[in-house]
Amino acid sequence: MGEKEKKEESWLQQLCGGDVKLYDVLSSSLYLDPIAGMPKEDLGMLIEAAEKSVKDEDYEEAIRLYRSVADKAIFEATQHQEEKDRCIKVIQDLVSKRAQATEKLKEKVEKEGLTDRVAALERGTEDGKFLSERIEDVLEVAGHFYDERLKMLGEKEREEGRLEEKSERRGKERAEAEKEEKRDKKGEKERREKGVEEDREEEREKQREKETGEARRKKILEARK
Repeated sequence: MGEKEKKEESWLQQLCGGDVKLYDVLSSSLYLDPIAGMPKEDLGMLIEAAEKSVKDEDYEEAIRLYRSVADKAIFEATQHQEEKDRCIKVIQDLVSKRAQATEKLKEKVEKEGLTDRVAALERGTEDGKFLSERIEDVLEVAGHFYDERLKMLGEKEREEGRLEEKSERRGKERAEAEKEEKRDKKGEKERREKGVEEDREEEREKQREKETGEARRKKILEARK
């Protein structure tokens, strides 16, 4: 666990006020980055997916989805006060459905002799029951937690935006400098080629003058004869 995660963990403990059970439940339910980590589908779609898993008797997947939806509903309740009462009902209903799916899975694993999984499943049901009964406390702590996290993430995003803008500006400056350098090299090459061509033309002119002069002298000599 990095220093940042330790700092967030310590802060969450302070928000929970020494309530160990509340901290245990929330430390596994709250997202450090709710924007990136939260499922993008709306609550209705996620609930439908969970209920389909129940029908398919994939109780493990159903439990995972019910928990994921409950975690998203907690976040939604903290961000939209007008939706708080509805979200509370959704969370409590999800806890109940998750408990039912857990009982089905318990029966299945017991038949398969996987009794070591029963304790973990029962603990999940207990956590869900606690979440439902202490929902007001849960939302109070979650609200403070997410407000601060979103503020920090916003500052981080702005800083990243500034760095990206700076990097983009430097990239444009480098590209412009490279273009200028290419133009200078091209101009220098053209000047060299032009100079060479001028030298050649001068040599040709000298040669023409020489040939003309020789022809004139030859003509004069012939006339004297």
